This record gives sequence, structure tokens and C-alpha cells, in this order.
Amino acid sequence: MSALDILKDQLRMRAFDGVLTERLVQDPAAHGLGRLPQSAKPDATVHSVCGYCATGCSLKVHLQAGRAVNLSTHSDYPVNLGMACPKGWEALTPLAASDRATTPLLRGRDGELEPVSWTAAMEAFCAGFKDIQKQHGADAVAFLSTGQIVTEEMAFLGSLAKFGMGIVHGDGNTRQCMATAATAYKQSFGYDAPPYSYQDFEESDVLIFVGANPCIAHPIMWQRVMRNQRDPEIIVIDPRKTETAMAATQHLAIQPKSDLALFYGLAAHLVSIDAVDLDFIAAHTEGYHDFVEFLADYSLETAAAATGLDYAQVSRLARLIASGKRVSFWWTMGVNQSYEGTRLAQSMINLALMTGNIGKPGTGANSITGQCNAMGSRLFSNTTGLLGGRGFECAEDRQTVADILDMPVERIPDRPSLAYNEIIDAIDAGTIKGLWLVATNTAHSWINQKRFRRVREKLDFLVVQDMYHSTESAEIADLVLPAAGWGEKEGVFINSERRIGRTRKVSQAPGQALADFHIFRLIAHHWGCAELFKEWSSPEAVFRILTRLSHGLPCDITGIDGYADLEREGGIQWPFKKTEREQPGHELKAQRRLFEDGKFYHANGRAKFIFEAPRPMPEPVNADYPFILLTGRGTSSQWHTQTRTSKSDVLRKLYPKNPYVEINPEDATALNIKPNSKVCIRSRRGEVEATAVILASVQPGQVFMPMHYRITNHLTASAFDPYSKQPSYKACAVTVHNIHS
Repeated sequence: MSALDILKDQLRMRAFDGVLTERLVQDPAAHGLGRLPQSAKPDATVHSVCGYCATGCSLKVHLQAGRAVNLSTHSDYPVNLGMACPKGWEALTPLAASDRATTPLLRGRDGELEPVSWTAAMEAFCAGFKDIQKQHGADAVAFLSTGQIVTEEMAFLGSLAKFGMGIVHGDGNTRQCMATAATAYKQSFGYDAPPYSYQDFEESDVLIFVGANPCIAHPIMWQRVMRNQRDPEIIVIDPRKTETAMAATQHLAIQPKSDLALFYGLAAHLVSIDAVDLDFIAAHTEGYHDFVEFLADYSLETAAAATGLDYAQVSRLARLIASGKRVSFWWTMGVNQSYEGTRLAQSMINLALMTGNIGKPGTGANSITGQCNAMGSRLFSNTTGLLGGRGFECAEDRQTVADILDMPVERIPDRPSLAYNEIIDAIDAGTIKGLWLVATNTAHSWINQKRFRRVREKLDFLVVQDMYHSTESAEIADLVLPAAGWGEKEGVFINSERRIGRTRKVSQAPGQALADFHIFRLIAHHWGCAELFKEWSSPEAVFRILTRLSHGLPCDITGIDGYADLEREGGIQWPFKKTEREQPGHELKAQRRLFEDGKFYHANGRAKFIFEAPRPMPEPVNADYPFILLTGRGTSSQWHTQTRTSKSDVLRKLYPKNPYVEINPEDATALNIKPNSKVCIRSRRGEVEATAVILASVQPGQVFMPMHYRITNHLTASAFDPYSKQPSYKACAVTVHNIHS
């Protein structure tokens, strides 16, 4: 019996509604999802949340004869209000790429990847991982997932791996972008809870962006800032003069990794001039007096000295924070991807708490999320935390989840997974021998890339599940499983402001590619644990399971009655409890923020002041490596490892094809480097070539390279935040020289 026959039998026995099941039986090419959303007609328009960044824009996808032919923007959706960035406009193009994975590929004895049937692929998958577990123990297999697939698939993957396959260790590539924010919020607020609504961009008097470049990374969020009618002050704190800094009212070009000293100096000054909200502090926080004692060694003078800023610049920022107006703090990867990122994020949380700038319009300490579903990953991926933000170590949490899922509690691990970097270390140490990558491109994106390439050779079995057979990770895999992408499956994403929005199937996956959801169902059958997941019959069925799992948690979404609710309301921000929905005269607000009542998620209802002295940069400059390499997003048309954006002719024309490095004119003159010449950038880990771009946007002694090119992470260093375990991509020491000199 073929794997497709097995899938048909599963669908007949357990499956979706009768209409869709009939379609599947009659149309095997649909591979478990049908040609169209159930609600769509052959010529129709459906709304679908974009699958690139965590802004969560809704797009109108236009269907003709059952095929997606075009898209436009959704003017009524409360996120993007009719706007879209270049990536959104080109969202359909990557689906038609010529390098789509259309059949399973298995590496043969000759070392080449060859097409095989799904049956052969499943036999190889199960035999490969089971043999490793039998020989080396259950902990010898791990998985690394993503912030790119829908929430239902994340939950299925984490539950299948941990409860069905006995795999303890699994993490997501959200460890690379959002772990710091999640950890900071958990420690400070008691739960991973970004408090804001996008409306706060428009209602703030003072917006402070730290290590954030929303002009490039989140263009629609920046458009929301531009809609602000309050004549706001926009402060950008960043070593590099980014596009956002150019549009700001003030740019503070600090020295790399000096921001923690800056915020402690600002906090000390606010205390010294009594510009703090003592009533809010007394009623809603703990640890403030210890924080004040800690601040005795800090001042505006120490902040200016540490950052290289003029005292007047620091003083002006202090006055703005102390103004009594609506102040909001916003950060992204410049904070998160740091060796002390958790404490840096908390230094902004502390400033918001001590001035009462939280829980009110236009305020907050606000982490801007990166990937389209990083928030879904943080809550429901079941990787380093148990479903819904619970803990694997907690017996009560394990029992609650087991009861809701109707499975033996013994199936649930009693310890958390290793983090991403620890999984890589375990592979290097020889204790993990099998790895399963799902919709993530570790062989491009992981820090200190040469080390990962070396470590990969220690794996007995590497499986890559992806849309494309051409990714750097797929090229070195033993088995490639072809997956459907955005627009080829159903589910929900959770965006930066906690809004749950529906993404729709508008196109048929090519060849034998399956939605990740159905690959997981197929694996469950072949592994022999399908009975545990008999209720997990469709994405919406899983979404309803997740609503039950959320009951009583800060992310409670028991008030959402399936996908129809999300369609009708234009997405719904968590929390949305069933009791809230049942209130007389209830009307769901389009924009909602957390902590309006001053109650936080620690047991005592208070937020915590958390702090720690700044630490030296792990890899400072010296005579041999005199430059600091900064990394970040290059253009609004590029996305991560360019796996999808490179498939669009339109997007490719909007960014440089080849890697480049930005160099200050003073340094270029000293090194005799001309514009557009080839230069060599070398770190302690390797060297790469790039085109020189001479710009004053970087300070002397610093250079900048976009993260999107595969060579960039040949240079970055293996440094990690001790609390979030997030890599410190943003600063390492390099040398630069003219290749022809």
C-alpha cells in the first residue's frame, strides 16, 4: 500500500468533513487539503494573513478558475489598513519557483539525492531515527522548527515529536530572533506578553526605537508611526544611521553594545530628579528599592562616557522620558541578538515601569517580533516550554495537558529541551546523532557557519522538510521531505501585537508536496502513534484543541469559536476569554493592550525590576581585528536567507545581488578602498569577499553587512545571552583590506 493510500484511509476514517474527504479521494493531487478553501468559489476573493514578517498584514487573494492569480490589500484589516510592503505584493511569486521540492529525495549510496515515493521516504525517516534511538537512546534525536509555519503545525510537530516519538530535544529558529524578548517578559511580567497594540504607534508622544529599523524590517509598522498626529519625538538608538534614524527627530549613534549603560544612566537620573511614578511603583511592582541602590554607580555622565554620546544628547533624552507624556520603547534584533540582550530588554522595561508608561495608550516596553509566526512558536510550539507557556518540569502542568489531549501523562517529558545552541553543542559532542529541520535553513542562518558545517558531519541522519530542494540545508540532507508553503495550506499566525489571524489555502502545492500538517499525520501513522492524535484531523480541529489548552492562562483564547470568528472580527488579539465573550453587550475591541489594570502575571500580580551590571563585549577590537562588524536587514525586499524573496524577479531588482559591506569614508580612505571595489573581511572564524559601499551611515571603526547573504555568518561569533540562549549576531571583531592592494 502506498503512502498516499494510507493517507486516504486515514482521511476516510478520521478526517475532515464529508465534502472535503470526497474531494481528496477523487483528487489525490490535492494531497490532503483540497483545491480551494471550503468557503471559496472558483472565482472569488479570500482574505489571508501574509507569511513573511510578524506585522501580520491581511491580503486579498483573487482566485480565477480555482487558481490564485493576483492579490491586493485589505483596507479594513486593523493591522495594515490597506497597505502592503514589497514582499507582501510579491507573496504569490515564490510558490511558482522552479526549484520547489516536489517529491521526497533520499541520498543514495552514490552520495546523490534521488526521488523516492512517500512510502520509501517514511520508511527511511522512521528507520533512520528509530535506529539512532535504539542504539544511542531517545535523546540522540532532535528537531529544529521555525516561526514560518502555521500555529497548528507547530503544535502538531512539537506534540508528535515529544509525545509520540519520544524526542525530548527540539527548539525553534525563533531562538535566533525572539528568545531574548520572551525571556525578558517572562522574568519581568511573569509571562511572555508583549503588551502593546499597533495603535500605540499612532498614540505615543515619544517613540524610542532601540536596535530597530522598522523602515526596512517592518515597513507597515513604520507607516503606522507616520500616521501619528501627535507631532511625536522619534528617537533612534543605533550605532548605524539606518533608514529609520534618517527619518527620526534624533539619532543617538552609540558605541556598539553600550546601550545597557545608557539606560541605567537614564534611570539613575530619573530617580535623582524625582521623575518617577512612585504610586504606580508601590502598587504594581517589586524590587524598585534594590534597583535604586544598584543605580548609585550610574548617571548621565557615565552614560555619555560609555556610549560616546554628547552629554547634551543624553540629557535631552532624559528630559523626554521625564516629560510626563506618553513614552513608548520599541526594540528588535539589535537588542535581542546580544550577549546581554535579556538585561538590555529589561532595562527598557524598568524605565517603562518606573515612569508608569505601561498599560496606557501610546506607552509600553514593546518587542517587535520578526517572523510571521514567532509568537505562535513562543506559545504553542511545545519545544523548550510545554504547550501554552507551561513548564515541562511542573507535574500539574503535565497532567493538565495530558487530560486535555486525552493521552497518558507518561508520554509528556518531565524536563525541557536543550536550547538551539545546546542542541548544536550536543551534536558536536556526539550525543545527538539525528536531526530533523522543519522550514528552517540552519546551514545559512546559524551563527559561526563554518562550525555548523563541520558539526553536520557528525550526524548519522539529517532530515530537511522544506518548500525548496535548493536551500543550503536541503543540499546537505540525507532525506528531503517536500512541503507546501504559505498560500498552499490553512491555519493561523499570531503577530507582534498578539493578533491571531487566519492564513488561507489559495494555491495547490506542486507535485507530491504536502502541507507540513499532513506530513506530520503521515509520520504519526508510520511511526505507530497515530492513535494519540486521532482528534488532530484538520488544522481547525487542532486550533480548537489549542483554545482548550489556553484555558486559564494569560493567553486564554477560549472566546474564539473557530476560524469563522477570526474571519468576522479581522483577527483577534489574545487574551479573549469565553467569559469575556459572554458578557452582556460585549463588543470586541479591534485594538487591545495588556496591563491596563496594573496587574501582571507573577503570583503576586506585580512586575519585577530586574537588573545586572553590563559585561564587556565578548570579542572587542584589537590591533589584528580593528573593526566591529554589525549585521542586520539590508532592504525591505529581502527576507532572512532569501529562500523566498530570491524567487521574485521584482524583489531581486530592488536589492543588490551580491554581498556588500558598508564602510565609513574615513576608513575607506585610510585603507585605499574605492567604491564598488572588492574587499576581504576576515574574522577569527573565516574570511569572505564583498563589494565595498562607502557610506557615512556607519561610524569609523565599524562596518555593516546584511544578514541575508550566505557568507555573512561565516564571520559571526558563537556568543550567547546566558538567560535566553540567543546568539549575539550583531557585533564581532573583523579586519578589512582591499583585495587588490
